[in-house]
Amino acid sequence: MWNSRALHHLLLHSFFLIASVSAQRSNITSAWKTLSGSPPLVIARGGFSGIFPDSSKDAYSFAILTSVPEVTLWCDVQLTKDGAGICLPNIKLENATDISAIFQNKSTNYLVNGIPTSGYFSVDYTLKDLSSVALTQGVFSRSEVFDGMLFAILTVDDLVKELAPPGLWLNVQHDAFYSQHNLSMRNFVLSVSRRVIVSHISSPEIGFLRSITARFNPKTTKLVFRFLGQDDKEPSTNQTYGSLLKNLTFIKTFASGIIVPKGYIWPVDASLYLQQHTSLVSDAHKVGLEVFASDFANDVSFSFNYSYDPLAEYLQFIDNGDFSVDGVLSDFPITPSEAVDCFAHLGPNAKKIDNTLIISKYGASGDFPACTDVAYKQAILDGVDVLDCPVQVSKDGIPFCSSSIDLIDSTTVAQSSFSTLAATIPEIKPTGSGIFSFSLTWDNIKSLTPSILNPFGTKYKLFRNPKYKSVGSLLTLSEFLSLTKNQTSLSGIVIIIENAAYLADKQGLGVTDSVIDALSKAGYDKPGAQKVFIQSTNSSVLNKFKEKTNYERVYKIDETVGDAATKAVDDIKRFASSVVVNKNSVFPRNTGFIIGSTNTVSKLKSSNLSVFVETFSNEYLSQAWDFFSDATVEINSFIQGSDIDGIITDFPKTANRYRTNKCLNLGKNTPPYMQAVQPGALYGLITDNFLPPAVAPLPPLSDSEVVEAPLPPVSKITPAFSPDSGTKPGTQPKGNAQPKVIGCFFLSSLAVLVTCLFLV
Repeated sequence: MWNSRALHHLLLHSFFLIASVSAQRSNITSAWKTLSGSPPLVIARGGFSGIFPDSSKDAYSFAILTSVPEVTLWCDVQLTKDGAGICLPNIKLENATDISAIFQNKSTNYLVNGIPTSGYFSVDYTLKDLSSVALTQGVFSRSEVFDGMLFAILTVDDLVKELAPPGLWLNVQHDAFYSQHNLSMRNFVLSVSRRVIVSHISSPEIGFLRSITARFNPKTTKLVFRFLGQDDKEPSTNQTYGSLLKNLTFIKTFASGIIVPKGYIWPVDASLYLQQHTSLVSDAHKVGLEVFASDFANDVSFSFNYSYDPLAEYLQFIDNGDFSVDGVLSDFPITPSEAVDCFAHLGPNAKKIDNTLIISKYGASGDFPACTDVAYKQAILDGVDVLDCPVQVSKDGIPFCSSSIDLIDSTTVAQSSFSTLAATIPEIKPTGSGIFSFSLTWDNIKSLTPSILNPFGTKYKLFRNPKYKSVGSLLTLSEFLSLTKNQTSLSGIVIIIENAAYLADKQGLGVTDSVIDALSKAGYDKPGAQKVFIQSTNSSVLNKFKEKTNYERVYKIDETVGDAATKAVDDIKRFASSVVVNKNSVFPRNTGFIIGSTNTVSKLKSSNLSVFVETFSNEYLSQAWDFFSDATVEINSFIQGSDIDGIITDFPKTANRYRTNKCLNLGKNTPPYMQAVQPGALYGLITDNFLPPAVAPLPPLSDSEVVEAPLPPVSKITPAFSPDSGTKPGTQPKGNAQPKVIGCFFLSSLAVLVTCLFLV
């Protein structure tokens, strides 16, 4: 562990680059459709429990640090054997602590709400007994590295004394259980309220709330009835919570608000798509009840309508035009804080404050199949600046837009009659076989059904927009240019060219000439047209465009690098004005945590090269832990923290919305939830016994990885492939350098080897 807790808190409070300041609240109170007309309350469940162990001191302090000034800290109250009130998220202590390791084989069995339950219960231990027990991360999908900090269990008094929370919410989940063990939750809350200010007390038990309602002034402490599942039974009345929902006037007799699972307000169907919102919020407001929504967690998906963007979900509850809930209960309070203070009430014509370029990744491919007309049109609607077309070439020489030269990646070709065209070509696809664009005619290709990309689907079951996974049509390059030419909202297009040398030498297809011809026919070589970017990992491609056109050229560094040799940068400047790097080349990671920042961006920008970074996705698994499973936090940290010129994203709507938020350009008054994270700050909190093995420093980009021979001339070879054709694996080049061509060709009709060419 850290030798000094002072060092620990220094690291914690330096997490953001700019010192934390009180937010200058930008929302006009009257704009809110809450019961009071005030902004919705941000309630931090167990503190910032999405990162730190629930109810730990650092979870609570981090919530205060990263949230709106009025954040309310939520404590799930449990009672010890000697009547102390402690903050723990679950009645079963082993779900949030290491008690099973401290008191081995000491679990007991009790009835909890009539259900036999086995575990470790606070009623069996005094507060002194629990002093040796440490809090742990109870959600297995979250990182456990902060368990090593051995956070002590806090009493309610500890929480108030040590952190002085702006608001304190006590949730009493199991009053009946503690009564069975001769412990009075009523006496505890009455006692603690004499010592500290409690802003809210909630419970799913009507009997408990009715027993204390006369003892609290709602102007000081609000009582809130908590709804559980609609089919669950409330123990005092034996009625289901669903039936109690129909009698809000009764609830008003003992509570000033209700807290409900978010599905009570915005239900989803069996396919996890939103249905029409219920009338619950408006009905409750009519009888004078506030409505708080629970179960918000950035790393738990709720509906495909949100495209894995947690900020969009919060806005759906607080800024939908019809109503606003009065507060949200979240494991990640930074996100509702930015929703309330920075993004609510922007409107459709919000002014763009940040000018970072938004470049699409295969159109809006996070929502629709990549490079289809639907994905491109959606990207334009979503506010993209530069629309991309990765150019592939069909067997009959038609250039078209597709995310990969291997059609298996983005279509259902493997399930079609063309599956027999599978081939192994290691210089294009180092491992496995593929069905490549040059094996099919354009008529063949356009008959294929597109398939949405699911980068986190197979392993993590985070599938994208399944209802629309096969919509749209692939476009030829000329059709793409016709679509983009008259789109006044677009500032440019980017044409991406890869595998040009192989296509020219082994397939007799001149992709560069085809692109130049298509751009010319579409009028993009005329003055006044949208800006055209030509992107490639091959300097030979960009040099050819430099010789023949005046289009801007973008060099993509496909390695992860920590710097760039001066000679490499000088070479890049000879044929490109911009560079694409991946996110890890800016903020490298170790086991998901950012460990620092590199010199890559500053080195490139010091030579007047623009820097674009890829790929920004909404799925939390694409982001470092440091960004709290929030795509907006990640985007903000790259733009504000590394001064990049553009971001490449498959969810352009998220990136474009970021540029309009009201918390930008506020200088010293920038709220903490719109400040760039400090690279390596979270990693610095990990104790030695939980530290992952160190990773080697990232290498710099070298000159040998940039310089390559000119493109070969277009050959007259017209090869054919059999389904089981193969080639010997070739030695892959270093970095971006052009591969040596190794090709084996077979007659598909007879499966007879004709020749195997080795160009060494």
